[in-house]
Amino acid sequence: MTPRPYAVVDLFAGPGGLAEGFSAFRDAKQTQPFKVVLSVEKDPIAHQTLRLRSYLRQFDDGYPPEYYEWLEQGGSQPDWARLYPAHWRSACDEAQNLTMGVAGDDRVIARKLAAIEREYGDRTIVIGGPPCQAYSLVGRSRNMGKVNYVFEEDHRHALYKAYVEVLNKLKPAAFVMENVKGLLSSRAHGDFLFHQVLGDLRRAGGRGFGYKLVSLAGGAASGIEPAPADFVVRAERHGIPQARHRLFIVGLREDLAEGLSDDIIRSVALLEQPKATVRHVLGQMPRLRSGISRGDDSPDAWTTEVTAALELLGTLRLNGTQLRTERFRKAVEDARTALRSGNMELPREDRSIAPAGPECAADLADWLYDPKLKALPNHEARTHMAADLARYAFAAAFGAAFGQSPKAEDFPRALAPRHANWNSGKFADRFKVQVWDEPSSTVTSHISKDGHYYIHPDPAQCRSLTVREAARLQTFPDNYVFLGNRTQQYVQVGNAVPPLLARGIAKALHKLIDRND
Repeated sequence: MTPRPYAVVDLFAGPGGLAEGFSAFRDAKQTQPFKVVLSVEKDPIAHQTLRLRSYLRQFDDGYPPEYYEWLEQGGSQPDWARLYPAHWRSACDEAQNLTMGVAGDDRVIARKLAAIEREYGDRTIVIGGPPCQAYSLVGRSRNMGKVNYVFEEDHRHALYKAYVEVLNKLKPAAFVMENVKGLLSSRAHGDFLFHQVLGDLRRAGGRGFGYKLVSLAGGAASGIEPAPADFVVRAERHGIPQARHRLFIVGLREDLAEGLSDDIIRSVALLEQPKATVRHVLGQMPRLRSGISRGDDSPDAWTTEVTAALELLGTLRLNGTQLRTERFRKAVEDARTALRSGNMELPREDRSIAPAGPECAADLADWLYDPKLKALPNHEARTHMAADLARYAFAAAFGAAFGQSPKAEDFPRALAPRHANWNSGKFADRFKVQVWDEPSSTVTSHISKDGHYYIHPDPAQCRSLTVREAARLQTFPDNYVFLGNRTQQYVQVGNAVPPLLARGIAKALHKLIDRND
């Protein structure tokens, strides 16, 4: 007899990256041990994406044909409530647009948790990542510049307590809490906040309960509780084409952990996988041109700008040896050849289907690709100032030549932007290219505001990454649509947990609780 699935509650869900991985996991019998029953997200646009994905999961035999037709033809979404009313009602019941920590919304959540407990008992799992703006190094740097900013008074640093309160009410079999590495060094009232977080998580559930904390990175020695740094998971070590370092704290309820040896608990550490690179997931995608934000945005105007930029780059000398300059000029000439071979007219949007590259690991390639998909969503280039196109081309050619992104000191004077602090060291990575044969840098919500940090590796395309390219680096399947305007889509992608990594976490967690089953 197949055991009843664990009910999964996803808090601070974003567009649903964690839930996607947990719902996609299959055990050795090809059954689904995890069923997402509640997802909570406060942002209304991310919630729309979340709800649509929840709706698609209601179909056991594949997504409805109307979904693929909509992606191919474009236009307004079909009326899902009319087409499949029962499926849509289930999705609306699961995906809730609520704000945790707000009294009225908390009461709604409490009622839903009570219903989940009545139906599933203690066969529940809580996942999610409380907002990280107050913890991240970038966020803390911005906050320091705000007049009268007091970290302890920033409600965002205490939102993890709302997560703990759900643990207290539901007393799940296990939980997974994700957050940024900056939480390790955050202080409140002079004390490291992370120690307080760990303590609150250990004691969750109330009197007579508690949780054993488990590291997915496998850093703790036998018989010793993981140290704070042991909770850092480096995504690039686990087959994700992105150097994303995040905290994942796994808690197993003590009554379930009792009797499990340290060796068994340590065995759930995520397995290392072959390196996945930018080329593996972006190398075959349709080539695009950027738009020009001011003035003529025609293909001819863009071609004229980029051709002139590449001609300028071909005349530049780099710091260092003559060989170094020659290598760079070779990369520039390759870009000029590629531009000419593409008939010098690239579209700003191309929805042609593109499987992952031939050297991509089969698991990742199969995860991204959907043979029923006829048009690739969210793959449209954004606009850039004409003055930046030469800088983008330089960064990409530099990356192609040397396998790394240039620093400010590597830019020739002719390309230096007119920033007073350009040479101060504060703008060392102002223009950052993603190089072909390495995992990308961390995709964050900042990609929504600034393409300079996410330059495409092909100098002949002269642009930043599209939403779909960022989504592929995050391992969202190609049939995963992000709703809202393009800025909102970037934010959703950057805030998410990579779904393929989430599936690995679900597998590791299942090893622990399945032994108890």
